[in-house]
Amino acid sequence: MASMSTFVDFFSKSKKQTFRPKKKFEPGTLRYSLHKQAIASLNSGINLREVVRLPPGEDLCDWIAVHVVDFFNRINLIYGIVTDYCTDETCPRMSGGQKYEYLWADGVNYKKPVPLPANKYVGLLMDWIESQINNESLFPTKSDVPFPKTFIPTCKKILARLFRVFVHVYIHHFDRLLAIGAEAHCNTCYKHFYYFVKEFDLVNSKEFEPLAELTRRLCDTSNVPRQSTTNEVSGKNGMVL
Repeated sequence: MASMSTFVDFFSKSKKQTFRPKKKFEPGTLRYSLHKQAIASLNSGINLREVVRLPPGEDLCDWIAVHVVDFFNRINLIYGIVTDYCTDETCPRMSGGQKYEYLWADGVNYKKPVPLPANKYVGLLMDWIESQINNESLFPTKSDVPFPKTFIPTCKKILARLFRVFVHVYIHHFDRLLAIGAEAHCNTCYKHFYYFVKEFDLVNSKEFEPLAELTRRLCDTSNVPRQSTTNEVSGKNGMVL
């Protein structure tokens, strides 16, 4: 299993410039300490199922906030190595194979779901996530400021949307991962992400369908839903995001 430090080193060397600036935690804060604790556990080689569990005495919202930011940073790094190959021509739709298509809507600039090229979709997605995690009223950085009631629902939406980047990269750009030897690092990030969201029930099981077989192989689990044979969550109408 690739350690977190190896992961960051590898992707930083593979791409001179990341997809977007990395979000960092302020030293001396609780969130920074939890981030360091999580990274130390990853680097120690502890089983990923154990790594994701809430440390005794810690607040669940703080733990989730740390991981949302970490996954945002790491998935940015992963997408950064395929971004030159993910163009309007190669990926005219944000999809996961022929069956799954994701439509973009943010309720502000895109009030109705619309199909977009994958690169534009991911760009808008990352901008939207960055605006959420930089929102002090939603992701408070001071320990004496409580998390709002909308925090968990927002994190669920962020994580579901980040998962869709995994879907696109694995299905449409896996050859690029193989070409630079990145598959083991990407697989480790995927497993960490999967175990975390399953531990706290943060992503609907339907979201995992496009990568159901991959998940079974990587995560050694039998409770991942098999790919749907209907258009319930996919097909011509796409999946609304």
